[in-house]
Amino acid sequence: MEGYNRVMAALSENVLTVSVLLSVFLLPGVQTGCQSTHKGINITAPKHVDALSGSCLLIPCSFTDHKEMTVDGRMKTSGIWIRSTVWVASYPRLVVYNSSWSKNKYEMQVIGNLSEKNCTTVFSNIRPSHTDRYFFSIENGLFRSFAVCDPVLLIIRDSAWRPRIEISGDMKEKNSVTVTCSALTPCPQSPPGLTLNLQPNPHRQMERNKDGTFTTTIQQNITLSYRYDGYNIICSARYPVNAGKHNKKPYKGAKTKFTLSFSYGPKETSASISSSVANWVKLRCSSRANPPVSIFTWFKKTSNGALKVGEGENYELHVTEEEAYYCAAMNDVGSQTSPEIHLTVKEKGIEPTHKVVERKGAESSQIQISVVVAVSIFIVVCLLKIIMWFVKVKSPTPTQVNTPLSD
Repeated sequence: MEGYNRVMAALSENVLTVSVLLSVFLLPGVQTGCQSTHKGINITAPKHVDALSGSCLLIPCSFTDHKEMTVDGRMKTSGIWIRSTVWVASYPRLVVYNSSWSKNKYEMQVIGNLSEKNCTTVFSNIRPSHTDRYFFSIENGLFRSFAVCDPVLLIIRDSAWRPRIEISGDMKEKNSVTVTCSALTPCPQSPPGLTLNLQPNPHRQMERNKDGTFTTTIQQNITLSYRYDGYNIICSARYPVNAGKHNKKPYKGAKTKFTLSFSYGPKETSASISSSVANWVKLRCSSRANPPVSIFTWFKKTSNGALKVGEGENYELHVTEEEAYYCAAMNDVGSQTSPEIHLTVKEKGIEPTHKVVERKGAESSQIQISVVVAVSIFIVVCLLKIIMWFVKVKSPTPTQVNTPLSD
């Protein structure tokens, strides 16, 4: 009897082994028209997934029923991940994770509810050597089915992904636009930290994509000022790795730069002396604009109004008396005129008289301060005298004594 039981046990094991080998026969390569001939389960999961070495990975996954058999809900269902190989006969060594095992080769965990056909899995502590194809299988009692038509290709990289910067809105001066920085999030359990070099730094948000993967984003609204033109917006992403172990680098990071460029009319337009020799002087008109200034125009201030005297960024003239000039800058967006520059003839050459005016202004302000101080002192002295007089009046006067005059 005991021998009979051993024979039956061995026979059952051989039958199960043959069943497994037949099921995984197509594992090394999916043949053409697999879906039409395959009768096992199918899974819905990304065809390939990128992961960062040292981090974790979420594999969104769901499966369908076996075409000829259904899962018995009364029995425990186990999820299995198999790493593909060219040797089908080595199947037992291909299993890297089984949800019913207490210890597994890889740090994986099915977090989905298998009874609801959710096989979503988290793969932790990923290494470059884990790059390969993986197949999913389920066990339900003696029933086992493989998703041989739906391998998931895992690609492990050592460097972090660069975040993406997008700007939405009308890129014109004084308009408000939204700056969005987003980063791939292979593992929502350990999302990347994002920062923008804009103040204040916004809060991080995580969004679920249609394919079950995740994206982390931050957004910031800014009002476009010409001072922002040419400004480099930098977004930095930091991915936690190595499970925060102190003896290893805790983060892997990457940055993306976006240079702002938008149209605005001339700003900060000014006229200045670029050079002078004797009574000859060269004036220069400068302005900040995008697109750049297309026309510079020079005007001379006269008793009859402004007189156009030239065009171009520079204007050369001979000064014989005090004169005032200004320039106008124009592009496709708008125009702006500069403050006047007053020129006068000095013994040492030509000087802009607005500097002298500024110096006189400083001197007159000093005189005004001196006058104010003097008046304040005078008022204080007057108040003291009034107080002393008031005290004197209130105090009692001594009684006068009449003395007879001597003869």
